[in-house]
Amino acid sequence: MSQSLLIARRELYAYVRSPMGALIIAAALLVCGMWFNYFGMGRDLLSAAILAEFFYAASGIVMISSVVLGMRLLAEERQSGSMILLKTAPINERDIVIGKFLAGYVMVIALIVLTSYMPLHVYLNGKVSLGHIAVGYVGLLLLGAASIAICLFASALASSQVVAVIIGAALMTALIMLWAPAKVTDAPLNKFLSDLALHHDNFRPFMNGILQLKSVAYYMMVTYFFLLCATKVLEARRWR
Repeated sequence: MSQSLLIARRELYAYVRSPMGALIIAAALLVCGMWFNYFGMGRDLLSAAILAEFFYAASGIVMISSVVLGMRLLAEERQSGSMILLKTAPINERDIVIGKFLAGYVMVIALIVLTSYMPLHVYLNGKVSLGHIAVGYVGLLLLGAASIAICLFASALASSQVVAVIIGAALMTALIMLWAPAKVTDAPLNKFLSDLALHHDNFRPFMNGILQLKSVAYYMMVTYFFLLCATKVLEARRWR
């Protein structure tokens, strides 16, 4: 685990050293703030509806930001030629993946935390419970973990950061859009597809302040599955 933390620290330093991390977070906060101001505060809605609208917007921002933040995690190592150093170092693929994941996830957490002034504004000026806010943020954190894991897997597959963005965006879009075929298929396939969708039925309960254990388990399984896939990709590449 100490090796994973060393990799995470190295990766976080790379985010801080370059302007990319700050620019991504700043752009995400700007878009989220504009959405919140126009679609939330700009309409005559109840406080709970405004809060749900905020979490809807924030969830989209988190997923898009994860694609951009995750593109460099492994693809940049391969693109710059430094991946060979990781492969020859006395460290296994699991530790590499965990370290990279932790670094990307810390950036996502920073983004999520920096949005807290928006629901706080609703809480101070409206009638919403702290429980609703807390559950919404639990949902954002779980969605962020799953999104970074998916994009880390995409970065493990890609030979460059551009390719990593394309693969990551394609995977995310495919998982998000599973609700569409669920609408036109019969039971039990429609329920199965709907339960697999990355957002839709799995995130909506969090938006409305409902802690649904099924959705918690879903995001944890998605995170684990794609981290495992990224590890297996690195293991396969080591023996090439």
